[in-house]
Amino acid sequence: MTNLDRYAVFGDPINHSKSPFIHHHFAEQTGQKLHYSAQQVSAEQFTTQLNDFFKQGGKGINCTVPLKEIACQAVDHLTHRAQHAKAVNTIIQQTDGSLLGDNTDGVGLVLDLTQNHQVSLRAGNILILGAGGATRGILAPLLARTPQQIVIANRTPSKAQQLALEFAHTVPIIGCGFSEIPGQKFDLILNATSASLSNQLPPLPDGLLNSQTTCYDLAYSNKATPFVLWSQQFTDKSLDGLGMLIEQAAEAFYLWRGIRPETQPIIEALANDRL
Repeated sequence: MTNLDRYAVFGDPINHSKSPFIHHHFAEQTGQKLHYSAQQVSAEQFTTQLNDFFKQGGKGINCTVPLKEIACQAVDHLTHRAQHAKAVNTIIQQTDGSLLGDNTDGVGLVLDLTQNHQVSLRAGNILILGAGGATRGILAPLLARTPQQIVIANRTPSKAQQLALEFAHTVPIIGCGFSEIPGQKFDLILNATSASLSNQLPPLPDGLLNSQTTCYDLAYSNKATPFVLWSQQFTDKSLDGLGMLIEQAAEAFYLWRGIRPETQPIIEALANDRL
């Protein structure tokens, strides 16, 4: 292993992470020689562990909860995607030794929706549940697809309103509380809250969707999340974030290795593993 380029995902907790499986599959598929590990790193330990990893010859890091915002402050440079998101999930060591922070979450979501599930985002009405870091990370890539409108609903309305003001430059964006969601049918509903992680459902009013609405939970689990179970009552187009996880990992792999892996085989493998 000493001759292999080293990569890792940092997070807390991290035991559930599928990232090592995904990246080793990508490496085998593309003929890349590397080692990828999952490391339990708390917010307090992050800067020290980050520096130690690269001093010891590491080449790149992924960051997950609760480290994405901290990573934004710990790197030397940020891509435009990371600047928009104010969060970093991929760190690349550049040729001069400096660290570049990027955010591949948004592009991972858009690729999964548009390529894997043939969901058109152009001129669509989109509802995003939650106004935290996950929403911030996906807004710019969604807006680049020129939807008709985006509504951001959050338990604390002011957070949604602030996010709407920050991003509403080319597409109308409304920020509101859950009880104030406009009375209309949405083409796409994205659950970007942390509710699924605690097996809960955001407090949603009736009448948000019809049988043609795509519902997508950014979280993933070996069993259907409460949001997925709720949406399955109304539409056949109910998805979770497994594809987004794999697509954002493929983007990170490309940034590190300069080669883009095929995602469909690993999507099928992990989907079958949940059956």
